[in-house]
Amino acid sequence: MNNKGKTSVLFVCMGNICRSPTAEGIFRHLVKEKNLSDRFITDSAGTHAYHVGEPPDSRAQQTARSRGIDLSDLRGRKVSVADFSKFDYVLAMDKDNYAILRDLCPSTEKGKLKLFLDFAKDIDTQEVPDPYYGGAQGFEKVFDMLEQASLGLIEHIQSE
Repeated sequence: MNNKGKTSVLFVCMGNICRSPTAEGIFRHLVKEKNLSDRFITDSAGTHAYHVGEPPDSRAQQTARSRGIDLSDLRGRKVSVADFSKFDYVLAMDKDNYAILRDLCPSTEKGKLKLFLDFAKDIDTQEVPDPYYGGAQGFEKVFDMLEQASLGLIEHIQSE
C-alpha cells in the first residue's frame, strides 16, 4: 500500500483502449458501489503506444455504458518502469502483455505483476481475449470476465 494507505491498481493491455480501460472502469464502479473509493487508486495503460491520449474504443464505451459505467474520462497511455514503484498491483490482461511487463519490471517489484484473470473465481482461462477485431459480442464477453476478476480482486485485497 502507498498513497496514504490506499491500494493502487494498474490494469494493462496492449493498446489501452479496450480491455484495460474497461477493467479500470468496472473496478472503479464496483469499489464505489461498495463505498471503498477512498481506499483505492486505479489507472490503466498499454504496453504499446498505439493509442496514447485517445479515449477507449467506442465499442468498449458502449458496452460499459449499457451496464451503467462511464469510461469517457479515460485516455490511453503507455506503461512505464516508474509504474512498478507507483502501483501495488500491475495486472496484465494476457500472457503476451505479461511477458512484456515482466521484462520491463525491476526485479524488486516482480511480486506486483499478475495476470488479472487469476483473481476470477469461475473462469478457467488466464487470458482476457482482445475484442478489438471482433464484434460487439466480444466486448460483452470481455466485460463479464473483467467484472468477475474485479470482484475477485476486491475480495482478495479486503482479505489481506
